[in-house]
Amino acid sequence: MIELQYFTQDDFEQLIRWIDSKEFMMQWAGPSLHFPLDEHQLTEYISGANHDQAEKFIYKVVHTETGAVIGHISLASIDRDNRSARIGRVLVADENYRGQGICQEMIKRVVKFAFDDLGMHRVSLGVFDFNASAISCYEKAGFKKEGLLRDYRKVGDEYWSLWEMSILEHEWTG
Repeated sequence: MIELQYFTQDDFEQLIRWIDSKEFMMQWAGPSLHFPLDEHQLTEYISGANHDQAEKFIYKVVHTETGAVIGHISLASIDRDNRSARIGRVLVADENYRGQGICQEMIKRVVKFAFDDLGMHRVSLGVFDFNASAISCYEKAGFKKEGLLRDYRKVGDEYWSLWEMSILEHEWTG
Protein backbone atom coordinates (compact mmCIF):
# COMPACT_ATOMS: atom_id res chain seq x y z
CA MET A 1 0.00 0.00 0.00
CA ILE A 2 2.69 2.51 1.04
CA GLU A 3 6.42 2.83 1.33
CA LEU A 4 8.33 5.31 3.48
CA GLN A 5 11.28 6.89 1.69
CA TYR A 6 13.62 9.55 3.00
CA PHE A 7 12.38 13.08 2.37
CA THR A 8 14.99 15.01 0.34
CA GLN A 9 15.48 18.35 -1.32
CA ASP A 10 13.81 16.92 -4.43
CA ASP A 11 10.56 16.74 -2.42
CA PHE A 12 10.54 20.35 -1.20
CA GLU A 13 8.37 21.83 -3.96
CA GLN A 14 5.54 19.37 -3.48
CA LEU A 15 5.46 19.81 0.31
CA ILE A 16 5.46 23.60 -0.09
CA ARG A 17 2.40 23.29 -2.38
CA TRP A 18 0.58 21.13 0.18
CA ILE A 19 1.00 23.60 3.06
CA ASP A 20 -1.34 26.28 1.76
CA SER A 21 -2.40 28.33 4.80
CA LYS A 22 -1.08 29.65 8.09
CA GLU A 23 -3.65 27.61 10.01
CA PHE A 24 -2.78 24.40 8.19
CA MET A 25 0.92 25.11 8.76
CA MET A 26 0.30 25.43 12.51
CA GLN A 27 -1.69 22.20 12.58
CA TRP A 28 0.99 20.34 10.61
CA ALA A 29 4.22 21.75 12.06
CA GLY A 30 3.41 23.81 15.13
CA PRO A 31 5.44 26.96 15.68
CA SER A 32 8.78 25.47 14.58
CA LEU A 33 8.17 26.47 10.96
CA HIS A 34 6.40 29.57 9.71
CA PHE A 35 4.09 30.25 6.80
CA PRO A 36 4.74 30.42 3.95
CA LEU A 37 6.91 27.34 3.97
CA ASP A 38 10.05 27.77 1.86
CA GLU A 39 13.18 25.94 0.74
CA HIS A 40 15.38 27.61 3.36
CA GLN A 41 13.18 26.31 6.21
CA LEU A 42 13.06 22.84 4.68
CA THR A 43 16.85 22.77 4.23
CA GLU A 44 17.19 23.46 7.97
CA TYR A 45 14.48 20.89 8.72
CA ILE A 46 16.32 18.03 6.97
CA SER A 47 19.75 19.08 8.20
CA GLY A 48 21.29 16.21 10.16
CA ALA A 49 18.40 13.83 9.42
CA ASN A 50 18.26 10.30 8.12
CA HIS A 51 21.56 8.74 9.17
CA ASP A 52 22.43 6.03 11.72
CA GLN A 53 22.85 8.33 14.73
CA ALA A 54 20.36 10.99 13.63
CA GLU A 55 17.99 12.61 16.10
CA LYS A 56 15.32 12.70 13.39
CA PHE A 57 14.13 10.66 10.45
CA ILE A 58 11.98 12.40 7.87
CA TYR A 59 9.94 10.54 5.28
CA LYS A 60 7.79 11.06 2.26
CA VAL A 61 4.98 8.56 1.84
CA VAL A 62 4.81 6.82 -1.52
CA HIS A 63 1.76 4.87 -2.68
CA THR A 64 3.27 1.61 -3.95
CA GLU A 65 0.65 0.91 -6.63
CA THR A 66 0.71 4.36 -8.26
CA GLY A 67 4.18 5.61 -7.29
CA ALA A 68 2.58 8.89 -6.21
CA VAL A 69 3.97 10.79 -3.24
CA ILE A 70 0.90 11.20 -1.06
CA GLY A 71 2.15 12.25 2.35
CA HIS A 72 4.78 13.06 4.92
CA ILE A 73 5.80 11.93 8.44
CA SER A 74 8.73 12.35 10.79
CA LEU A 75 10.21 10.69 13.84
CA ALA A 76 12.19 13.28 15.79
CA SER A 77 13.40 14.24 19.25
CA ILE A 78 15.12 10.87 19.37
CA ASP A 79 16.65 10.51 22.82
CA ARG A 80 18.71 7.33 22.89
CA ASP A 81 19.57 7.69 26.61
CA ASN A 82 15.91 7.81 27.68
CA ARG A 83 14.78 5.67 24.74
CA SER A 84 12.08 8.07 23.59
CA ALA A 85 11.07 9.68 20.31
CA ARG A 86 8.27 11.82 18.93
CA ILE A 87 6.18 11.44 15.79
CA GLY A 88 5.31 14.66 14.03
CA ARG A 89 4.34 16.36 10.82
CA VAL A 90 1.90 13.64 9.86
CA LEU A 91 0.13 14.35 6.58
CA VAL A 92 -1.87 12.39 4.04
CA ALA A 93 -1.95 15.26 1.58
CA ASP A 94 -3.78 13.76 -1.36
CA GLU A 95 -7.47 13.67 -0.42
CA ASN A 96 -8.02 10.75 -2.81
CA TYR A 97 -6.03 8.54 -0.42
CA ARG A 98 -7.70 9.58 2.83
CA GLY A 99 -10.04 7.20 4.62
CA GLN A 100 -8.15 4.13 3.38
CA GLY A 101 -6.08 3.39 6.49
CA ILE A 102 -2.95 4.99 5.06
CA CYS A 103 -2.37 7.25 8.07
CA GLN A 104 -2.61 4.27 10.42
CA GLU A 105 -0.15 2.35 8.23
CA MET A 106 2.25 5.32 8.28
CA ILE A 107 2.08 5.47 12.07
CA LYS A 108 2.55 1.72 12.46
CA ARG A 109 5.64 1.72 10.25
CA VAL A 110 7.26 4.61 12.08
CA VAL A 111 6.44 3.08 15.49
CA LYS A 112 7.85 -0.27 14.35
CA PHE A 113 11.06 1.47 13.27
CA ALA A 114 11.26 3.30 16.61
CA PHE A 115 10.80 0.16 18.70
CA ASP A 116 12.41 -2.54 16.56
CA ASP A 117 15.28 -0.67 14.91
CA LEU A 118 16.06 2.16 17.32
CA GLY A 119 15.20 0.34 20.56
CA MET A 120 12.91 3.06 21.87
CA HIS A 121 10.76 2.53 24.95
CA ARG A 122 8.27 5.38 24.38
CA VAL A 123 6.94 7.13 21.29
CA SER A 124 4.81 10.25 21.73
CA LEU A 125 2.94 12.73 19.57
CA GLY A 126 0.70 15.75 19.91
CA VAL A 127 -2.57 16.36 18.10
CA PHE A 128 -4.99 19.26 18.27
CA ASP A 129 -8.24 18.26 19.97
CA PHE A 130 -10.46 19.13 17.00
CA ASN A 131 -8.66 16.67 14.68
CA ALA A 132 -10.99 13.73 15.37
CA SER A 133 -9.83 11.64 12.40
CA ALA A 134 -6.18 11.87 13.45
CA ILE A 135 -7.02 11.06 17.09
CA SER A 136 -8.98 8.01 15.93
CA CYS A 137 -6.07 6.91 13.72
CA TYR A 138 -3.57 7.20 16.57
CA GLU A 139 -5.82 5.34 19.00
CA LYS A 140 -6.31 2.51 16.47
CA ALA A 141 -2.51 2.30 16.22
CA GLY A 142 -2.31 1.83 20.01
CA PHE A 143 -1.62 5.35 21.27
CA LYS A 144 -3.17 6.44 24.55
CA LYS A 145 -4.20 9.95 25.53
CA GLU A 146 -2.01 11.22 28.35
CA GLY A 147 -3.43 14.65 28.87
CA LEU A 148 -4.98 17.70 27.29
CA LEU A 149 -2.91 20.86 27.10
CA ARG A 150 -5.68 23.42 27.19
CA ASP A 151 -5.43 26.54 25.01
CA TYR A 152 -1.96 25.40 23.96
CA ARG A 153 -1.55 27.56 20.84
CA LYS A 154 -3.07 30.87 19.81
CA VAL A 155 -4.04 30.76 16.15
CA GLY A 156 -5.64 33.94 14.86
CA ASP A 157 -8.21 34.97 17.44
CA GLU A 158 -8.72 31.53 18.97
CA TYR A 159 -6.83 29.06 21.11
CA TRP A 160 -6.25 25.45 20.18
CA SER A 161 -5.94 22.67 22.77
CA LEU A 162 -3.55 19.78 22.23
CA TRP A 163 -3.80 16.13 23.22
CA GLU A 164 -0.51 14.51 24.22
CA MET A 165 -0.53 10.84 23.30
CA SER A 166 2.00 8.02 23.57
CA ILE A 167 2.61 4.32 23.16
CA LEU A 168 5.08 2.26 25.18
CA GLU A 169 7.09 -0.65 23.85
CA HIS A 170 5.14 -3.25 25.86
CA GLU A 171 1.88 -1.88 24.39
CA TRP A 172 3.14 -2.26 20.83
CA THR A 173 1.64 -5.28 19.10
CA GLY A 174 3.14 -4.73 15.64
